[in-house]
Amino acid sequence: MDDSTKVTALIMAGKRSGVLDPLAERAGVAQKCVVPVNGVAMVERVARQVAACEQVGAIRIVAHEPDEIAQQPTIARLLEEGRLTFAEGKFNIVDSVFSGAEGADFALLITTADNCLVTPEGYSEFIGKCLEAGAGGAAGLARKEDVQKADPDGQKRFYEFKDGGYSNCNMYWLGSEQALSAAEIMREGGQFVKFPRRIIKAFGFMNLIRFRMGWGSKEKLFDQISRRFGIKLVPVVLSDGHYAIDVDNERTFEVTEKILKRREGDAASA
Repeated sequence: MDDSTKVTALIMAGKRSGVLDPLAERAGVAQKCVVPVNGVAMVERVARQVAACEQVGAIRIVAHEPDEIAQQPTIARLLEEGRLTFAEGKFNIVDSVFSGAEGADFALLITTADNCLVTPEGYSEFIGKCLEAGAGGAAGLARKEDVQKADPDGQKRFYEFKDGGYSNCNMYWLGSEQALSAAEIMREGGQFVKFPRRIIKAFGFMNLIRFRMGWGSKEKLFDQISRRFGIKLVPVVLSDGHYAIDVDNERTFEVTEKILKRREGDAASA
């Protein structure tokens, strides 16, 4: 894949307005994305994995406080090479995406700075499936059974469809500038499993019923959203349940670090 056909990666590394994340406070840093997990800051990990994905060209980190992030070694190197730039974080996920997308070459791969377990192969799988589907927009999903295999004592709530349960992997695709309109779905922050009123606002009341009862397929739901926004939106099912585990709190921090220690060895004892 030559540079003209590579995608631009947005790494969402913002912070909540006026709130110090508990993990950041414990680690003595100003923002969650630089909290070390098995010895490496989360955003540094994600930047390494994204940069190692052969389908990714330019990288943008969308952040409120870039100086602390820019000190990370891989990020500093990518900045020096001119491959990575910063975009201004806004205090809303949709406006932050718009900020990151301004002037960027599409398509966009969007991921989050706490997606510590996604590998270059995971990003490559997602991009390949989006391209194969001709997606204008897409969301990465993992099967319930794969997530539970990766973290048996973890997540209990899933998006339920006719063909089973799925979890969000915090990986998104915008194939063109026109597809930015679909980002409005996330205006209130997503988390539809926890906040069903957001389903009503984004998708309508009947889709909430279908969603809660598991009556419809994920493909049908995405088709209905596609008609609303006038672009082809697709669900992309990924092969590894680890991709649905991000660092949201103390429990998921401990799970993620345990998995990384199995993969890499314990950085504390190295």
